[in-house]
Amino acid sequence: MASTSGGCSRRALLGLLPALLAARRALADQRDPALPDLFARLRRADAVEAPAIEGRIRAIWYRHPDRIVTSLLDEGVVLLSDRQWSAAYRRFDELVQRAPDFAEAWNQRATVAFLLDDLDTAVRDIQRTLALEPRHFEALARLGEIYLKRGHPEAALRAFEAALSIHPTMAAVRRQADELRSRLFGRDI
Repeated sequence: MASTSGGCSRRALLGLLPALLAARRALADQRDPALPDLFARLRRADAVEAPAIEGRIRAIWYRHPDRIVTSLLDEGVVLLSDRQWSAAYRRFDELVQRAPDFAEAWNQRATVAFLLDDLDTAVRDIQRTLALEPRHFEALARLGEIYLKRGHPEAALRAFEAALSIHPTMAAVRRQADELRSRLFGRDI
């Protein structure tokens, strides 16, 4: 989902919203015992297998046993899909207050902060996301985008490579990383 302009990222994010809204809730996000196996499979998956595995991981990340938390997440995602970013930010802000240990709450607020060009808040929220779920490939990719916007290509490359070490088939992130390597090290990949 990496993009220096943000347009591709927004389209990709909006394309995921229906699936995210349909995700069933059970165990709380990053503590689900199915995740280690799913991440191991994702690292080995090819471009055909990876989307289904990614979808299962995302569905787990969106689970929370508290129905109010689930409702706030769903409402925020709908507002985000409607491009009502300020309202979505307020909803996700409520969500992180209610469920401060819910990684996806922080990731969603980081996404909206990024879309609102509040990069300092986005970085802080990504840091919190990664503290709760270090395998959050989307948060790592977003961090790379922020570093690019801030003119720190080396840091962006590190973030993209970290995302790719978890989810190697993210094509947009791979392209960004390859372009950065070529630019930074002066050779074609």
